[in-house]
Amino acid sequence: MPLIFFILASESRKNQADIYDEVFRPLVDSVINGFNGTVIAYGQTGAGKTYTMEGQLGDPEKEGVIPNSFRNIFSHIARSENTQFLVSASYIEIYQEEVRDLLSPDPKRKLEVRERNDTGVYVKDLTVIVCKTVEELEKVMVDGKHNRSIGTTNMNAHSSRSHAIFMISIESCATDLDGNTHVKIGKLNLVDLAGSEKQAKTGAVGSTQKESIKINLSLSALGNVISALVDGKSTHVPYRDSKLTRLLQDSLGGNAKTIMIANIGPASYNLEETITTLRYANRAKNIKNKPVVNVDPKDAILLQFKQEISQLKAQLALKEAKRKKKKETTKITEDETIEDELDPSSVEIVKKMENLLQEERVAYLNEQNLMAEEKEKIMRDIKAKDEELRLENEAKEKIKQQLQELEAKLLCGGKNIIDHTNEQQRILEKRRQELAEQKRIEREIQTKLLEEEESTLEKKETYDSLQQEVDMKTKKLKKLFQRFQTLKDDINDESEINSFERQDKEQTIEALTRDLKLSNLVIDNFVNPEDKEKFLEHVKYDEDEDAYVIFPSEMSYSHFNPAERPASANHLRRPMTSHAIKMTKVHSARPRYKSENIVVVDLAIPRKRTIDHYEPEMDPYAREAIKNMLADQVINV
Repeated sequence: MPLIFFILASESRKNQADIYDEVFRPLVDSVINGFNGTVIAYGQTGAGKTYTMEGQLGDPEKEGVIPNSFRNIFSHIARSENTQFLVSASYIEIYQEEVRDLLSPDPKRKLEVRERNDTGVYVKDLTVIVCKTVEELEKVMVDGKHNRSIGTTNMNAHSSRSHAIFMISIESCATDLDGNTHVKIGKLNLVDLAGSEKQAKTGAVGSTQKESIKINLSLSALGNVISALVDGKSTHVPYRDSKLTRLLQDSLGGNAKTIMIANIGPASYNLEETITTLRYANRAKNIKNKPVVNVDPKDAILLQFKQEISQLKAQLALKEAKRKKKKETTKITEDETIEDELDPSSVEIVKKMENLLQEERVAYLNEQNLMAEEKEKIMRDIKAKDEELRLENEAKEKIKQQLQELEAKLLCGGKNIIDHTNEQQRILEKRRQELAEQKRIEREIQTKLLEEEESTLEKKETYDSLQQEVDMKTKKLKKLFQRFQTLKDDINDESEINSFERQDKEQTIEALTRDLKLSNLVIDNFVNPEDKEKFLEHVKYDEDEDAYVIFPSEMSYSHFNPAERPASANHLRRPMTSHAIKMTKVHSARPRYKSENIVVVDLAIPRKRTIDHYEPEMDPYAREAIKNMLADQVINV
C-alpha cells in the first residue's frame, strides 16, 4: 500500500485535548469569526468515532471534540470586547433515511428537509435552543444523546444506529469605526457517522439488519458524492441520493471548512475495512471547498432579537413618558394652588371659601336624595381607573420581563462570562494559537518534503564511475520494482475490497428484493386489482420527500385527467343547460329533465318467500315417560 499523507496521525493513547488544540481549534476559531465549519468522524463500527466526538464529560483529558468546542467558543467570547454574541444549538439524527429532532418532546417524529435560495438546505420545524454557558450546551448534548438510536452487534455493544449531527450557530454583532453594525454568523456541524458494517461480522438480523442496510447505503451515497467532487469531470454531484449528503451539501465542496477524522483499529481481522477507511479519507482530503465569511445574513436571529429589544424599549419609554406627563400636570396644578394660598392679600378669603366648600361637600354627601345610580356611577369610574392603572402596570412589567429575557440571551464579550480574564490570559491564548499554527505549517512542510524527496533524487545524483552508475541504476531499479510490487499489491487489495463491497451490496440488494417480493406477494393475493389501479392513479413520487404522496380524489382526477369536460355544477356529474334545470323544477315528475335520467318510482316490496322456523313440539306422553326414566336413575344412584 503506498504512503497516504494526512494532517495528523495519532495513536489511541494520545491526549484528546492535545489533538483538539492541534487540529480542531483553528477550525472552531474560524467559525466564531463567521465561517462555516464541519467535523466528520468516519470509520467502521466499533472504531471509536463516538468517543472521539463526545469522549467522557468531566475529564478534561478524555473529553472529545464536541465538549472541547464548547469551552473554546465561550472562552473566545469572554476575550472579545465590544461585541455581542448569540449561541444556539440543535441536535438531529438520520435514522433509516428519516431526519429526527433529538431535542423534541417526540424524538421519533419525522422532519422534512427543505431548501431555499437565500439560506440553502435546512430542516423544517427543528428545535433551536439558545445557550449562554458551557453547561447549557453540555445539557443539550446529553439530552440529545439519551434520545439517539443505539443497538448491540457482535462488534460493538453500544453501536450507533444512526448518523448524528450536532449543530452550533454562533452569531456576532460588532460596530466599526464609522458606526455601522455588521453581523457575522458561523455554523459548526459536528457529525458522528454510523459505522460501516459487514453483516457477516456484525451478525445483524431483523431490524438491526435493516438498519445496517440503510447505514451502508447512506455511506455509499456519501462516497459517491466525494468521488464526483474529486473527479472534477462529473457535471452532476448526487447530493439528493441521501438525506446525509443533502444536509452536508455545504460541507462537501461548498461554503465550509471541513475536517474528516478517519478512525481505524489495530486488528488484522479488520484489514480490509482499515484500508477502505484510509482510502475513503484520502479521497475526501482532495476536495477543494470555497469558504467565505457570512456577513449580514438574512436569517440572523441576533438581528431579530435586537429589533425586538429596540421595540420593547420604545414601548417602555412611551409608557414612562405618558406617566411622567400626567405626574407633571398634577404637580403644576398643586403648585398653583399653593401659590394662591400663600398670597397674603387673599388668605382670609380663601379660608372662608374652603370652609363653605367643606360645608357644602358634607351637606352634599349627606343629602338623602342623592340618587343611588349616581353613587354607583362614581364607584364604577373609580374602579375603572384602578383597573386601568393595574393593567398599565402589568403591561409595563411584562415588557420589562421580555426585555430582560431577550437581553439575557445576548452575550457581551469580556463582561458576563469570565470577569477575571486579564491581559496575560489573552497573550497566553494568542501564543497557543501561534504555536498550533506553527506546528501545522511544520507538518505541511514535512509532508511536502516527503512527497518531493523521490522526485528530486534524480537531480542530485552524480556518478564518479561506471560501477557507481551501475550500482545507482540497480538501486533505482530495485526501488522501481518495489514500487511496481506495491502497486500490484494495491491492485489486488482494491480487487478484494471491491469484491467484498460487491458481496455486501449483493446482500443488500438481495434483502431489498426479498422485501419487495414479499410486498408484491401480499398485494397480489390480498388486494383487489381494481383497488390497486385506483391507488396507483392517486399517488405521485415526491423527490424532495423521497416518498410517494397520496393525492385527494378531486386533485388526482384533475391532475391525471386534465382533458375531461368540467361539470356545470359541483353536485352534478354531467353538464346541464339552464333550461333543463328550470324545467326540472317545474316538471319534477318528467324523467327527460333529470340530471341522471333516473325515473323516481316507489319502493317495490317483494313477496315473502320464506317461512319462520320453530322448534318441533314433543308429544306429552313421550315427555312424561322420559321424565320418569330420569327420575328412576337419580333414585338408584
